[in-house]
Amino acid sequence: QLHLLESGGGSAQAGGSLRLTCAVSGNRGRPFCMGWIRQRPGRQREGVATFDDVEAGRILHADSVKGRFTASLDQDRKTWSLQKKNLKPEDSGKYYCATDAMEYCYLSVLSQYNFWGRGAQVTVSS
Repeated sequence: QLHLLESGGGSAQAGGSLRLTCAVSGNRGRPFCMGWIRQRPGRQREGVATFDDVEAGRILHADSVKGRFTASLDQDRKTWSLQKKNLKPEDSGKYYCATDAMEYCYLSVLSQYNFWGRGAQVTVSS
């Protein structure tokens, strides 16, 4: 059984930075995918970043966060991070990490994940 735990959420002012971390415990098969997903008020959940174990560790970011958010996975493959800078009020929401063993990773297909963290709240004020 896999367990994921996010940390590092909180409040920031517009233009500021926050770093989210997701600790993965338990056994996970390979290849696998990891994702950062967010749910903003009044909107559906959306993929923010994806790590693709098959594609040599390729990391994809959503267009809405490119150049501002950077996802990374530690060499131990147990710590998944999301560094966010130049935050905007519209970045406010709950951020989740997710993972599963699979061969194909898609940034926007959230149903591909069966293991999710509880989420971390991020609030950006103007």
